[in-house]
Amino acid sequence: MSALPRNVPASTDLHDVRWLRSSYSTGANNCVETARPCSGPRAGLLAVRDSKNPAGPALLFSAASWAEFASTI
Repeated sequence: MSALPRNVPASTDLHDVRWLRSSYSTGANNCVETARPCSGPRAGLLAVRDSKNPAGPALLFSAASWAEFASTI
């Protein structure tokens, strides 16, 4: 079995997700947004996209890897 890709070419391909903007965003649309797909093969992963390009790609992270990343910044 092959691993799932860790990105989505167009974040609009993630249906039925609610994108949340980072609390660090200044309102100038210069931050990231996250969403948690609840169904399908991406369930349980965290999707992250650039708030300046909402139709652009999204990166996918496991909860543990995102927590580790977020704890280092």
